[in-house]
Amino acid sequence: MLTVDHISVMNLENAMRGARNPLNSWARSDSHYDEQGNYILGENDLGLAQRLCSAGTDHRKFIRQIMVSMDITAPMYWWKEFDTYKVGTVANSTSTMHKIHAKAFERSDFSCDHMTPETLAHFDGTIAYLEQVRNRYLETKDKTHWYDLIQLLPSSYNQMRTVTLNYEVLANIYYARRNHKLDEWHTLCDVILTLPYAKELIGACEK
Repeated sequence: MLTVDHISVMNLENAMRGARNPLNSWARSDSHYDEQGNYILGENDLGLAQRLCSAGTDHRKFIRQIMVSMDITAPMYWWKEFDTYKVGTVANSTSTMHKIHAKAFERSDFSCDHMTPETLAHFDGTIAYLEQVRNRYLETKDKTHWYDLIQLLPSSYNQMRTVTLNYEVLANIYYARRNHKLDEWHTLCDVILTLPYAKELIGACEK
């Protein structure tokens, strides 16, 4: 399971202005803001942007300046794969170390949407035991019980991170992960294509 919330796309106007710097072609810019405050790419700017994107990474530097912030909630087994994207990415996560004991464990805290009924029944037992250990830690503050929580915690445990990245990173993610075995990657790739001009710009990055 993966969910994405609080999406913000920033700096599109400045990125497009920079895209025109090499040829001093600012006078050809035809983009504008609509009544809702959205930056709308004009025909000239969109055409230039797509040509630069399709020309390769050396020419599409401007999409590294289109910034995106989003809250992603996903299981730890997915975050281990996401963490391969280090360049151009910053993330602040909810703290497992400090807050693992702060609330009761529930099935909704985990990604178990693909478990078979038999496995899910077994997993409910794991959740119940985690809750017992959590209560023992709250009662005693014995660090031994805290370590039990940390080391027993399944990789299906969901964590939320506020992630900041750019369109170049998203293009790399999209083309590397769109056919991945994990459904979480498919969900993120679908979200990527909903971002402003992602279909036109990231879509033009395919080799």
